[in-house]
Amino acid sequence: EVAPARSALMSQIAERIAGQGGAGLFIDYGHLQPGIGDTFQALRRHQREDVLANPGEADLTAHVDFAALAEMARAHGLEVHLSTQGEFLLGMGLLERAGTLGADADTETRQAISDAVERLAGPDAMGELFKVMKVLPAAKAT
Repeated sequence: EVAPARSALMSQIAERIAGQGGAGLFIDYGHLQPGIGDTFQALRRHQREDVLANPGEADLTAHVDFAALAEMARAHGLEVHLSTQGEFLLGMGLLERAGTLGADADTETRQAISDAVERLAGPDAMGELFKVMKVLPAAKAT
């Protein structure tokens, strides 16, 4: 997919971080490896459909090409870390936080917390579908 606006925006963000410091955290549907293919799609009632079938009634979306964004950030001398949402959240202490929240909770609440953890970080849910890109100045990379 060709996305000139994506390139322009990522260049602006990378220039700002490289010149003024700060960091960027990007989380969305996408892929970590470069690939060829069309991810542009229409979703209506949680189902894919032809992008021209129901104008104004379906959500139009495309997966983020995190590999291309990472390449642009690295070209500005930035440190880039790519992962799945599951890896990111687990690394940020999701299980520990869930344990704390559920420690004194009733069975129903503990199950709801467990279900939420699985939905957010599980390999069959958002944990693999969503990707995360952290962008930092090279000197601050951790």
